[in-house]
Amino acid sequence: MTAAEHPSALAAREVVTALVAHRVQDVVLAPGSRSAPLAYALAAAERAGWLRVHVRVDERVAGFVALGIARERPAAVVTTSGTAVANLHPAVLEAHHSGLPLVVLSADRPHEMRGVGANQTTDQPGIFGGAVRLAVEVPAADGAPRGVRSAVTRAVVAATGARSGDPGPVQVNVGFRDPLVPAAPWHPGAAPPAVPQLPPTEHGGGQALVDGTRRGVVVAGDGAGADAARLAESAGWPLLAEPSSGVRRSPHAVAAYRRVLAELGPAIEQVVVLGRPTLSRDVSALLARTDVPVVVAAPGPGWVDVSGTAAVVARGVAARGATDADWLRQWQEAGERAVRELLAASDPSGPTGPWVLRSVLSAAQPHTVVLGSSLTVRHADLAAPTGDDFTPARVVANRGLAGIDGTISTATGLALATRRPVRVVVGDLTFLHDVGGLARGVHEAEPDVQVVVLDDAGGGIFATLEHGRPEHAEVYPRFFGTAQQLDVGALAAGFGAAHRRVTSTAQLAEVLAAPVEGRSVVEVPLAAGR
Repeated sequence: MTAAEHPSALAAREVVTALVAHRVQDVVLAPGSRSAPLAYALAAAERAGWLRVHVRVDERVAGFVALGIARERPAAVVTTSGTAVANLHPAVLEAHHSGLPLVVLSADRPHEMRGVGANQTTDQPGIFGGAVRLAVEVPAADGAPRGVRSAVTRAVVAATGARSGDPGPVQVNVGFRDPLVPAAPWHPGAAPPAVPQLPPTEHGGGQALVDGTRRGVVVAGDGAGADAARLAESAGWPLLAEPSSGVRRSPHAVAAYRRVLAELGPAIEQVVVLGRPTLSRDVSALLARTDVPVVVAAPGPGWVDVSGTAAVVARGVAARGATDADWLRQWQEAGERAVRELLAASDPSGPTGPWVLRSVLSAAQPHTVVLGSSLTVRHADLAAPTGDDFTPARVVANRGLAGIDGTISTATGLALATRRPVRVVVGDLTFLHDVGGLARGVHEAEPDVQVVVLDDAGGGIFATLEHGRPEHAEVYPRFFGTAQQLDVGALAAGFGAAHRRVTSTAQLAEVLAAPVEGRSVVEVPLAAGR
């Protein structure tokens, strides 16, 4: 750096240096003019081996690629000013509700350009409202930039939850004045030393002790983690584990537990909740009961208690004593019967949604599996096996807001972060919603992502709700089903992805046994609602 360097270039270099010092290894860039100083600084930093840059032309895609990376480690996404920033909002909201460390670097025009009709200028600071853990502004500099590293430091600390125990998205809005190109190339040299990580702050709530001799269940929602399995196994309780809970392989996990609740739910005497349960009205009804004590384990400052029935909220939960073995046996036998009935009702002429998800989640695969929202993840929850029969692969889903936004892009981010293959299963509308996530610039790395598309002719989940009842048949097809005329193969080809159409369970088994290499789309036509 020299005194003659432009202020915008200096500020951008300070931002990038601070990110690297705080262990941010990946930045996703959606190119633009106002963000050009950051683009030049990132290009130089990547050449020096400081970090990796992933370029995407669509800001919504870029946001979800960064979100996928943030499932592994803190990630940043860079946009230009104006509507580009607003396009990040879906990813920011998902990161907010999922507690993922996403750093938004939004480039902006100088503050005096706001409110005067300047092109591509709006009120960007605070644009994400309460969805970010911190929003800081770095004003456009006229000389040597000040306070830039401090602002980025505070942002990354907030994003990781190092002090709050509550990780999530942050926004750093950086103003840049013309000129936006550097006066001279930047040669960064050695990477800046890593800033020592701050110790996490302990939060109140302590540990709750429950009576394990009472007939209880553990509800393990999205991201529940190993504590849910440890509690269920120590108390001898059934484990009602969603596919993305991380504990479906526990020997106490119950298959098709949603159907078992109707039979055995009335006998429950205690409920402990970990993670974020979102998939079942049956579980929601259980958690709304006032005749059963509900204990919520929440290591951070927030907790799940939709119905306001939680008797205890604690950082952790342990059980004193254990119930009789017959309690767990009843649940597991009922779950196995429910799965057999479900699969027996499947159409033998071709794949059904439950069959596909059971097959994917039974595979002894090394791939991370990403599950789309709506009917796809519910097929998985109902039909997937448990215990040792459940895939050893990592299974994730965007359950923060459970939207269909950016699912392919999230999978791409995971593939880029882990440098390992990812298999993502989505419905046809989820595929269409993020088909741009298949795009790859000619200068970008080829991710190993396989997209399995369950084509059930539109919004199949609505057929399982009250909207699918016969009395709504006149309205349902157009206003809820929304079937599309999709040529999935042509779309895949247009984005340079391989394509295969699967019409039999044998073909599906062949696909699942093959390695995932590069971008590919597997189209599985289903009967409507199957």
